[in-house]
Amino acid sequence: MAPRAYWKGYLKLSLVSCPIAVNPASSLSERISFRQINKKTGHRLRQQLIDDETREPVDAADRGKGYEVAKNEYILIENDELEALEIESNHTIEIDSFVPAAQIDKRYYDSPYYIMPNDKVGQEAFAVIRDAMQGRGVAALGRVVMATRERVIALEPLGKGLLGTTLRYPYEIRNADEYFDEIPDIKVAGEMLKLAEHIVETKSADFDPSQFKDHYEDALVEFLRKKQAHLPVKKGREEPAAARNVISLMDALRRSVQGAGPAPTAAKKPRKRIEGQKEMLLPIEGKQSSREPPSKAKPGRPARAAEEASARPLEKRRSSR
Repeated sequence: MAPRAYWKGYLKLSLVSCPIAVNPASSLSERISFRQINKKTGHRLRQQLIDDETREPVDAADRGKGYEVAKNEYILIENDELEALEIESNHTIEIDSFVPAAQIDKRYYDSPYYIMPNDKVGQEAFAVIRDAMQGRGVAALGRVVMATRERVIALEPLGKGLLGTTLRYPYEIRNADEYFDEIPDIKVAGEMLKLAEHIVETKSADFDPSQFKDHYEDALVEFLRKKQAHLPVKKGREEPAAARNVISLMDALRRSVQGAGPAPTAAKKPRKRIEGQKEMLLPIEGKQSSREPPSKAKPGRPARAAEEASARPLEKRRSSR
């Protein structure tokens, strides 16, 4: 059964319209999150708004909005004054134009939504609008009011439904020149460029998000299991080892293509490399060349039983999302 709709309204193309339901296509609720607690009592903490000058708590009835025009000088804004400025929502996404989807600057993409027909009566009209865009590489641009603000939304076919992505306004996008202007113009040598292009070709693959792995989330799960089982956990960060010997960029590119190991040094023997492995072996200052294996607790039934017992609530929590 589909989840409860986040937004309901109509999709309109000229004189054709159909009722639709809109739901967020992404969620952060799957991430592990923490609460602020009192370390002495273990109770959860609640935030309280206080006056910046008097340091006294402020009642809800006395809280308002203000726009700062100078230091410690504000224009008081009433809620009903803001309500008068709000764009009235007609709960309709009216398609204004169709643009090549490839022309939409990725910086403008904001939040994705799944859009589907909301009743049987409008399913045919929904299918007409969807199929008219299918295979043409275009996105429909419309406007929608969500949470009192009007947003531009781009619609594209996705399976049996539509993917709607709200777009940012130009004033929300920072100027790239402010960040890239100081990058020097470098003329890359032809041989060096060919080697890098070869590495790009050998590492080419299809986009497959199922291969994405959140290493930090996995580490958090394992950490919580150990904490729940009262097993020892690591604290602090390991000190970085001394920087490795610097090699030239051309040598790194050649070895990446050849799959050869690093040049031998007096202190260590060359490390064997897997045949066919091709990596960009550029020196990284401060990177640790070897790590000590984590200390392992001595095997014993009580610790193992406690860890297995502690794993159950976490696994149940993650599977029930």
